Amino acid sequence: MKLTTWGACGTVTGSCHLLEHQGFRLLLDCGMYQGEPKNDNYDPFGFDPREVDAVVLSHAHLDHVGRIPRLYRLGFEGRVYATAPTLKLIRPILEDALKLMKEDIKRARRKGLPVPELLWEEADVRTLLERSKPLPYYGARKIGPFRVTLRNAGHLPGSAFVEVQAGGRTLVFSGDLGNRRKETLPDPDYPRVADLVLSESTYGDRPHRPFQATLVEFAEVLAQTLDGGGKVVIPSFALERAQEILFYIRRFEAEGAIPSVPVYVDSPLTTRISEIYGEIQEAFSPLVQSFYRRGIDPFAPQKLRYTQSVDESKRLNFLEGPAIIIAGSGMLSGGRILHHLRHQLPDARNALVFVGYQPRGGLGHRIIEGAGEVRIHGHEVRVRAKVYSLGGFSGHAGRDELLDWLTAEPRIVLVHGEDPARASLARALRARGAKVTRARLGQRFEV
Repeated sequence: MKLTTWGACGTVTGSCHLLEHQGFRLLLDCGMYQGEPKNDNYDPFGFDPREVDAVVLSHAHLDHVGRIPRLYRLGFEGRVYATAPTLKLIRPILEDALKLMKEDIKRARRKGLPVPELLWEEADVRTLLERSKPLPYYGARKIGPFRVTLRNAGHLPGSAFVEVQAGGRTLVFSGDLGNRRKETLPDPDYPRVADLVLSESTYGDRPHRPFQATLVEFAEVLAQTLDGGGKVVIPSFALERAQEILFYIRRFEAEGAIPSVPVYVDSPLTTRISEIYGEIQEAFSPLVQSFYRRGIDPFAPQKLRYTQSVDESKRLNFLEGPAIIIAGSGMLSGGRILHHLRHQLPDARNALVFVGYQPRGGLGHRIIEGAGEVRIHGHEVRVRAKVYSLGGFSGHAGRDELLDWLTAEPRIVLVHGEDPARASLARALRARGAKVTRARLGQRFEV
């Protein structure tokens, strides 16, 4: 087998890797770059999409699936394989991405700027869905000369790491590995010893704070802010993170740790994904499944409200009294969250709570670093609200968990991590005898 890394090399987005054997070309993920120069998504692939025979997906996040419709647009005709929950979640993820691309085009026209082309259109998404095939966990499937098995990665409902065997060799692709000890999803499985492991390294330079300590702080922040009449604004990814936050808000209410206040989810994409959650109950932890069996929605606080229209969203900026507002995007790269920050950051009674990764140099990172003023939609906005970063909510494995997962692996290629994180993890792995490479774009490996 030959592996070529075509994405997520020194970044945490754009996952895309090509595996070849006996003339068959299998692509592992094909994601969009996010928070990167937008031209990256328009750049040619490092391979001819017409020569790719099949795609296997690790999970439904846009940075792992977002360029598959473009593959079809450029001539790919093969099948896409993933778990059934992943295939259910792909549709709203891609339709929302297309909507945002169209909004970018309208904005460019309105401002007289160069108008970008669409990466892909509705027809390409339909083709993807028509050509997709579910692949259950642990059920090995022959795809060309490859024997492919998906195992639970614990990162999202239906997320998987991919085991590929051919020619007497084994490759394991981690996809994104979940954070252990979380309550809504099962813990990741461990991999078999492989000839090569292609591993993510998002938090390769630091462990996460203990999860229970994170929950204690989260409850305290909510209680203090809400009791003081303030609003809690939470930027969140629409898939998994928003629902997990709702799960704990519901628990805190039930335990009497926080007052019951209106909880607004201001994200049409989150609304659609939450609806799908009830259809994929088998993808969750036994605890979550037990709630569903008793007819309880584990992701619904007492006063949960989903906003739909832009007008509903705008009205949230003028709410009276305490409330919780959850909105996208999680990395503050756009979306409705920016409007809420513009209106809520200047109020010292309020709190901004980060529950996910903020890339270096981005708006979220600058706020966390203590910026007293930030620019949002052309306006200078004072940051008077209290700012909290609760890293324990991360959906990714921390450094200690990555080292644990890779314990027995002799040869590792690191992707999906910024270079400081990859370098730190590589040093730790080499210190215990592993052969480690930080992949470059277009780098080729023998398995």
